Amino acid sequence: MTLARQRPCDHIEESAKPSVVEALDALRVAITVFDPDERLIYANRHFAYLFRGLPAPEKLIGLSYEEMIRLEIAGGDVADADVLADPEEFVAHRRAQLFTNDFSPRDVHLCDGRIVEIKVRRTPGMGWIALWTDVTQARQNLDRLNNAITLSADAFAFYDRADKLILCNDEYAALSGPHTAGDFIGSRFPALAERLSHVAAPGSEAEWLKRRLEIHRLPAGVMTIELASGTTYLLRDRATADGGRVVVFTDITEHRRAEKALAEQTRALEATRHALANSKAETVRQASYLADLAIKLDQTAKQADSTKRTLLRTMSHELKTPLNAIIGFSDLLNSLAEHAQPGQIREYAGLIHQGGKNLLRLINQILDLTKISAGRYELNRQPMDACLGLWMAKDSYVERAEAKNIRIDAEHCSPELMIDADENAFGAMIGHLVENAVHFTQPGGHVRLSAERCGERIRIAVKDDGPGVAPEDIARIVQPFEQGGRTTADHSGGAGLGLTLAKALCELHGGTLSLMSAPGEGFTATIELPAAGR
Repeated sequence: MTLARQRPCDHIEESAKPSVVEALDALRVAITVFDPDERLIYANRHFAYLFRGLPAPEKLIGLSYEEMIRLEIAGGDVADADVLADPEEFVAHRRAQLFTNDFSPRDVHLCDGRIVEIKVRRTPGMGWIALWTDVTQARQNLDRLNNAITLSADAFAFYDRADKLILCNDEYAALSGPHTAGDFIGSRFPALAERLSHVAAPGSEAEWLKRRLEIHRLPAGVMTIELASGTTYLLRDRATADGGRVVVFTDITEHRRAEKALAEQTRALEATRHALANSKAETVRQASYLADLAIKLDQTAKQADSTKRTLLRTMSHELKTPLNAIIGFSDLLNSLAEHAQPGQIREYAGLIHQGGKNLLRLINQILDLTKISAGRYELNRQPMDACLGLWMAKDSYVERAEAKNIRIDAEHCSPELMIDADENAFGAMIGHLVENAVHFTQPGGHVRLSAERCGERIRIAVKDDGPGVAPEDIARIVQPFEQGGRTTADHSGGAGLGLTLAKALCELHGGTLSLMSAPGEGFTATIELPAAGR
């Protein structure tokens, strides 16, 4: 067969040809050029190095790409399992690379363990140029990386500079549900982050997603994620040198010991409750016990999270303050027993009584939270009138409201709004919200109670026109012992458990508590509970 085709270097001046050919032959990448009929018109020397079972490059000139593939198979160079299974399919798969438009490289596994990557592009003359590169080391490194992240207990993911997922392990995929790594390869980060936003508290998914995207844009970001199952992860999101991102989720559940601290406090508070029914000596003994307990908690707080430290700080203030009042005024009554006037006795007794009530209230709140978290809070659910509950809450706090010249309005209730709830628990929920509104509303203000049907749920709202809370504080103030940033009122009336209890009791009924506020725009707490007879 006589070939009339020219080699790619035929148009180069004769004096330049040797240097160009030598340069191409010196490359550590094999270069082949095919004409529009798929026949080889050039191959450099490195091609023979890659395929040692083939003839010299100059003897291959004129062969078609398919004939060269079959020579690779016949010469024993190719070790792909696909060849043994179906040689014709292997040939067709290789030839298809000439006609695809995605320019994706193809790997060919050789019998000696090497891996050759083939990249094909069209030439201006509508032929093809193919680059053949030994990528054995790179592929082995990638395999080692895959093995490492597969064996790791952490969840790993790698994104390229276009924010596409290029590598992850099954632990990372499982964060979004029952998936494996292959389900998400090629997906973009925003879509995967949105899939994961279900781990946020109900109603805060958008805020959680916003925070997650902000961290992803930082050079190195960190945040904590707590799943509904109780598993807690430390998320680290860091930029790589090539413009991509590496994301690691580490399970830190064992490091969060809030439950242990709460259980320990529960035992102490139960003992304190018994002490209030006993003599002054018993009260002093319990105060000493609490002081010793505070010292122990102070030692462990150095290794605990922020929730545990907040608990210790609040216990130190909220328990010792009423206890000191009880002990102090009891001592005064004892020392002045023979000389005190009836007015003094009534005043000191009233202060002792108020201190005991405050302490008992705090204990009961913490015990209720403990029962709820332990799943031991029993509900006696039955149909009840939501509006009646609002009116009862209004009556309970109207005297305190009138003392501050605050008007409580409970007129905005649709008739016969029956909810499926525990009467005592519902009263406690509304009571905490109304108390919170009255406490923070300025004199002359207005607190509005309302209820309405919303599908199969009843929506109950407590709205005030107080100073409001900054949006960034809303998620925080529903945590135990947290206070809102309302600068126009102090927090002496409570320990920061009212909203926490209201939220916990609401969720125990299968409902939700949502908060809406802004500085200077008041505060609205909305409860949604199942309607009776669903």
